[in-house]
Amino acid sequence: MEILGWIFCLIGAVFLFLAGLGIYRMPDALNQSQAGTKASTLGIVSLFVGFSILKPEWAPKLIIMALFFLFSSPIASHAICKAALRHNKGNFYLKENAFLKDGE
Repeated sequence: MEILGWIFCLIGAVFLFLAGLGIYRMPDALNQSQAGTKASTLGIVSLFVGFSILKPEWAPKLIIMALFFLFSSPIASHAICKAALRHNKGNFYLKENAFLKDGE
């Protein structure tokens, strides 16, 4: 079981590294947000699974932390993307911004 825990920790660390690399390499705020949110969510959850296998007494706290991250990460990403669109930082190549409501 210990080897399985370390494998999950390694998978989580790799995905967190790829999330950081994706944020660095993507050209605009919308792509950066997508790359960071998807990969970091998988990385954090994999780390929490690995830690809960290695230390079973930590499992209830890690489950609560993972649920919080799973719920808050998409909401934060949406807020960041909405702010980027409002301030024309999205570098979107559309004639008009289809994502904003009228009057925004």
